[in-house]
Amino acid sequence: MKLKKLSALLLAGAMCVSIAACSGGTSSTPAPAETGAAETTPAESGAPAASDLNVAVFYYNYSDAFISNVRNEMDAQWEAMGVTYNNYDGNTNQGNQMDQINTAIANGANVLVVNAVEASADETTQSIVDAAKTAGIPVIFFNREVSDDVVNSYEQAAFVGTDPAEAGHMQGELIGNYLIENYDAVDLNGDGAISYVMFKGQENNPEAEYRTQYSVEDANAILEENGKPALAYYDTAATTQYLVDPNGSWSAAAAQDYMTTILSAYSEANGNMVELVIANNDDMGLGAITALETAGYNNGTGTTIPVFTVDGLQGIVDAISAGKATGAVGQSASGLAESVATLVKNYQADGDLMSNTGDMIVDETVAKIRVPYTTVS
Repeated sequence: MKLKKLSALLLAGAMCVSIAACSGGTSSTPAPAETGAAETTPAESGAPAASDLNVAVFYYNYSDAFISNVRNEMDAQWEAMGVTYNNYDGNTNQGNQMDQINTAIANGANVLVVNAVEASADETTQSIVDAAKTAGIPVIFFNREVSDDVVNSYEQAAFVGTDPAEAGHMQGELIGNYLIENYDAVDLNGDGAISYVMFKGQENNPEAEYRTQYSVEDANAILEENGKPALAYYDTAATTQYLVDPNGSWSAAAAQDYMTTILSAYSEANGNMVELVIANNDDMGLGAITALETAGYNNGTGTTIPVFTVDGLQGIVDAISAGKATGAVGQSASGLAESVATLVKNYQADGDLMSNTGDMIVDETVAKIRVPYTTVS
């Protein structure tokens, strides 16, 4: 990779932080909440008194790397605003998260901020909206996109996240351009085509669906414009052109296991080596790199199988710097947290979540705010 590309990627990683995924479940006992309350001393500092807001923030899974960064950024926003807040870990269990939401409302929460475990299930997210509506309090979904119908069902509901297709388009362009510049080096068996594996993460998740689709489609468009064949999925007998985390957690462990198994049958010696790894988040990319390193690849000195990811967290930035990964598209944890905090400030000021969003990217027909990915050249 050219130096200017690596510099851009490092800058993107420093500025940005994945999307993650989840699986459903049932539980009658909510996980303990993490509580914080900003201290204010108006007489000493002249700062406004702490607001009467009691914000309950529900995360699908604390262990997700990107969500962990978002939580840190969100906590900083609440502290700066001087509001009381409580954090809840859904631990990838929708039943558990719903219990947490009901308990928080009963305990006096008057703003709900929700990273839904099963965001694509309208019945589930609608029940969250209905609980907020019954309580007469606003609900802001974030990161994991819920449907327009669910958001439009309540005037005090909103969503803050990314444009799911944007990351896929950006990743596809990054991959396509890299391959055109390095085609012969990437084509290890010299058959004129690039064999790839796709780590999707989770089924029925908008971010996973669009990243999977457009990263390949857009890369293929660039390849074909330059007289090269389309990417070839490594397993010609596969019914799907991707692998998902069976636990829905977009985890490094799942990708490492898959890649280890793949490398036992697909190798340079057999002439069918996987020549490109596309991962829909950093963790899966890092898991694949671990397996590749164990097999003697991507160690910074020998043959490197290109690995492209989405998130741009520090781990993948370090891997790029060390020559173990090739590129990443970054998303901003701070931008997400700031946008959510802006809606809460709006509600505090005049009761309208969307009253001060003129400089944000807002969908035309629904209260959805889009935080852009970083541009990587």
